[in-house]
Amino acid sequence: MDTTTTHPQDSNRGTAGQEAHTPTRSLPLFRPVQDRMVAGVAAGVARCLGADVTVVRIILALLALVGGAGVPIYLAGWLLIPDEGATQSIAGEFIQSLSAPSR
Repeated sequence: MDTTTTHPQDSNRGTAGQEAHTPTRSLPLFRPVQDRMVAGVAAGVARCLGADVTVVRIILALLALVGGAGVPIYLAGWLLIPDEGATQSIAGEFIQSLSAPSR
């Protein structure tokens, strides 16, 4: 007969009573000035996710070759992810320029 009970605090434990790994806080998403190959989208996504930039680049290249989804994803990232030190993305600046009153 099994007499073990489950305690609510046990849900945060890994195997053998070890504490489960809690994810660390990710960095803000931006396109860095350094580590760029083209526009810095892969480097920015990798920094934000805490992943290796080479892995992100390979995934984007594979998506571009198999089905072509990598190209629009990269272009969307280039337009929507702000540059390092910028307050807005390229698309945000374009939209703001359209709504600005003309002189």
